[in-house]
Amino acid sequence: MGKAVEIWNANEVAEGAPDDRTSGIPSSRLTVDHTLSIPEMKPHVVELCKDLFKKWSELDDSHFSVETLSGGITNLLLKVSVSEENGETVNLTVRLFGPNTDYVIDRERELQAIQYLSAAGFGAKLFGVFKNGMVQSFIHARTLTPSDMRKPKLAAEIAKTLHEFHQVEIPGPMEPQLWNDIFKFFRKASTLQFDDSESQSKYVTISFEEIHNEITDLKELTGHLNAPVVFAHNDLLCGNLMLNEDEGKLYFIDFEYGSYNYRGFDIGNHFNEYAGYECDYTLYPTKDAQYHFFRHYLKPHQPNEVSEEDLEALYVETNTYMLASHLCWGLWGLIQAKISPIDFDYLRYFFHRYDQYKKEKENCFTTAKAYLAKSKVVFH
Repeated sequence: MGKAVEIWNANEVAEGAPDDRTSGIPSSRLTVDHTLSIPEMKPHVVELCKDLFKKWSELDDSHFSVETLSGGITNLLLKVSVSEENGETVNLTVRLFGPNTDYVIDRERELQAIQYLSAAGFGAKLFGVFKNGMVQSFIHARTLTPSDMRKPKLAAEIAKTLHEFHQVEIPGPMEPQLWNDIFKFFRKASTLQFDDSESQSKYVTISFEEIHNEITDLKELTGHLNAPVVFAHNDLLCGNLMLNEDEGKLYFIDFEYGSYNYRGFDIGNHFNEYAGYECDYTLYPTKDAQYHFFRHYLKPHQPNEVSEEDLEALYVETNTYMLASHLCWGLWGLIQAKISPIDFDYLRYFFHRYDQYKKEKENCFTTAKAYLAKSKVVFH
């Protein structure tokens, strides 16, 4: 961000630092090593649960079971099942933060947001924090796939839920964070040095002067769009969407990149995620598919009453900010290529995102400028 960011560390809470953001939430000084196998990790997870939740402190370890839910490309999710003395079984989710993720994630911002979003009915409830993660309620639902997001019925449901999400107010500064975050990622991504020669030889082909110019041009163009500022999820990929098919309930999860931001960025970023980790941008939604989404986003209860004018405005806003999504996550990928131990080709991911930005730029800029000219916006 523009100024030095205070990174929240659960350890500060665990050490007893006064913090009204975590009042009433159990905290522990313990750490769980994410590199251990599940059998090796289990005793540490059990110790953590007993430390956080005193009612279980006398339970025998055999009452606890631990299994992997998923390993995202930044976190490890565990399901912990506890058989209580009364015969009831309690399920929890333990989220272990990936190593070095505090380098790109503002944990303080995330922790504050979780509590307000949870109170508004979004995501899992926060039950406890520890040095390198948090314990949350278990959601009985399946994670979506990129192909799920393209289904008209689910797309409409995502749009309606996003409309509701964007109504939540989180206390604190309400300035949009997009450009602060992009410039923060730019500064970190442009000063890397890779240990292996193959990665370094690819890295030195990147023109950061060119990227800086692209960021500056796009920031100026989007500034003319007057996009509404909302509390945005900023990372609505399929892995952060869950569906309970029996109840027909959709969940947004994982708010670690959440911040106040431009509405069009949250939607455009979501549309980019139709491509999946393979970055198959032929799957980006058509104009008709986008309009279907916009109708349910703008008027969830009367989707067919959205005006053509409002659809066009949101189309231009979304597809201009979509470009910012490529720059943001491309630069993020470069940082991950350096710091993440996860087996994923982040360097290749950067080139996928930046190449797609360059491919889409001319058309999106032309469309936006034509729309703004029609709206009588004067460029300097």
